[in-house]
Amino acid sequence: MQIEILDRGEAEFHFIDPDDFREFVRDKKTRDWKDKLMEEKEAVKKFVKDGDYLAYDFSSLTRGPQSLIREIIRQRKKKLWICAKFTLLESALLAGGGCVEKIDVGFLGFGEYIARKVENGEVKVYDWSNGSITYRLLAGAMGIPFIPARDLLGTDTFKKSGALAIRDPFTNKPVALLPALNPDVALIHVQEADIYGNARVYGPTVATLETAMASKRVIISAERIVETIEFRKEPNMTIIPYYLVDAVVHAPFGAYPGGTQGYYEMDAEHYLKVSSIKTEEEMQKYLEEYVYSVDNHEEFLEKRVGMKKLKELVRKAEILEGFR
Repeated sequence: MQIEILDRGEAEFHFIDPDDFREFVRDKKTRDWKDKLMEEKEAVKKFVKDGDYLAYDFSSLTRGPQSLIREIIRQRKKKLWICAKFTLLESALLAGGGCVEKIDVGFLGFGEYIARKVENGEVKVYDWSNGSITYRLLAGAMGIPFIPARDLLGTDTFKKSGALAIRDPFTNKPVALLPALNPDVALIHVQEADIYGNARVYGPTVATLETAMASKRVIISAERIVETIEFRKEPNMTIIPYYLVDAVVHAPFGAYPGGTQGYYEMDAEHYLKVSSIKTEEEMQKYLEEYVYSVDNHEEFLEKRVGMKKLKELVRKAEILEGFR
């Protein structure tokens, strides 16, 4: 039976043959119990290369890998293609740092500055929905070349994506085919991890495990480093198993200025500062103050945020927990 193609989106898309991805995992990943704990500077230098496709789990509002994003900007990585699923400030900051060339857009956010970058042709964007990007990561995790879905059908987003619409041979109705997504690097912030890469996430998630499974390399940043025995006591709480992970970074307040459930709330005032950026001059001033002028995440917290603010965000989280 021949599949009838009804329509196709016009965007280019990142794609790796599933067999090539399986070969990479077989040859480059290990199940050895290896200590993967390192500073964010080493992790980014070792595993993020110019031209890579980057994905990160969840949102810059909650549990986003912000310390790793700042380190990528600090190291001035170039020509990145990023998966903007539930993203807000990451796209704008990476664009401001000259790091990003292409963005698969689920939700872009922080409109005026990044919109100008797109209008000027400095950054290319390809439309997807949050759901379709998640489906693509699921397909990548499953090792299949595409996944059928009803997502995108009948929308202008479909036209600007890389999806296909076909006639389903079983029902004779239209169905979208979404190409699998296998990122070069995934950045995932978690509440707890051990030195080998076992990780726990508490609270809301989107596609934490799927993103890790679909990616060639995985960098975990964690609020706390805990002993492996804790994972063995409650194995059902392990969201990401160690053998998917390439680097573990201890990063208390690693999601700042976003929050991490059970630890601290987001800093709304700092978010307003970023979302108010409109011009290139304002962006470069922000990056100089909060990224380039500090050597690492610890120095950023000490010199640019301060213990008083951090304690306030922790206290807010404790108060909110009391009402849940």
